[in-house]
Amino acid sequence: MEYQQLIPVTIVTGFLGSGKTTLLSSLIKARQSRRLALLINEFGEVSIDGTLINDSVGGDAHVRIHDFPYGLIAYGDDEHFIPTLQAIAERRANVDHVLIETSGLALPTAVMELLQSAELAGDFILDATLAVVDTPLLLSDQFDREQNPDSPHAAVADSVATLFEQQLEYADVVVLNKIDTLDEDALLLAEQRVRDRAPNVRFLELAYNAQLDVRLALGLRLHQPTFTAHNHRFTPIPGSDTPTLASHVRLNGHAHSGLAGHSHGLATHKHFHEQDPGWLSFVLRSPEPQQAETLKHALIEVAKAEPLLRSKGFIKTAPDQSVLVQAVRTRVAISSHTGRQPSNESELVFIGYHLNRYRVAALLSKLTGTVWK
Repeated sequence: MEYQQLIPVTIVTGFLGSGKTTLLSSLIKARQSRRLALLINEFGEVSIDGTLINDSVGGDAHVRIHDFPYGLIAYGDDEHFIPTLQAIAERRANVDHVLIETSGLALPTAVMELLQSAELAGDFILDATLAVVDTPLLLSDQFDREQNPDSPHAAVADSVATLFEQQLEYADVVVLNKIDTLDEDALLLAEQRVRDRAPNVRFLELAYNAQLDVRLALGLRLHQPTFTAHNHRFTPIPGSDTPTLASHVRLNGHAHSGLAGHSHGLATHKHFHEQDPGWLSFVLRSPEPQQAETLKHALIEVAKAEPLLRSKGFIKTAPDQSVLVQAVRTRVAISSHTGRQPSNESELVFIGYHLNRYRVAALLSKLTGTVWK
């Protein structure tokens, strides 16, 4: 079967809160005439990202969304991944490209593995794997390992670092996201930190305003049996033994690593990593109206006191009004939400390492003066 007869698949991976959903929304809007199938996976019982993507699509008949809440997509106990892709293959005349957003706690290798399986290999081919990076978090050393093994934060830091490094390792393209306030020196430092962790990444892209040129994300054909670089022009960027650029202008938003491709081919991805049982997720709900700024302060304090790495959800500020909450550690953003409200009460998803539901609920209730449970 020729490549053009296979449906290309792009995997979008990245650690919790890196901005994968926002980036995906921008790619959907810039998709041109492509007919897309999206698989959205979240670690938790409530689908926040799926709701946001559905709202951004706005009923477009050429974009079909498949929501995968609960657990990790394509991992051992996922019984839905292969049947979903097989159903997509059956309507291949109406699908040009498949986009898969993995959970922030997953590795792309699980999807890579199953794309090579006998059930799927005749219909799909991996186009590229994109790893989205929260650049300010990278620059603030939040993905570094704890130097003191006796520190109470050592287990969290090591688990975060391991997962982050593995997501980069298996990526073809690394997208530096949330970079709008960063200068050239900061971008060069971020680039070098990515290269130190994953020297075989093929391309490094810059996403200003969480937007990426669709030509640099879809249709790259990096995993054809006889790979040749796609037709876009890329500027070489520093490798581990190359002096740092004096100016970042040469990168012009996209850059080729100069490498001859990954030293590991797709055929070597014969394993996938099971979820670290220390990662936990739960949902807290409150039937009472919330004050947005009070809740923001409360979430910051909870993140300081507990091993909370990600929280997100919709909160009710009035019976007919809600706002969207997106938090990464102590960085909390609250924005208006004009889409459909999935619940009549406030709902927040919390994700952390050995996170204690009782303590988080008690502290949140105390700081907001409302009941969360």
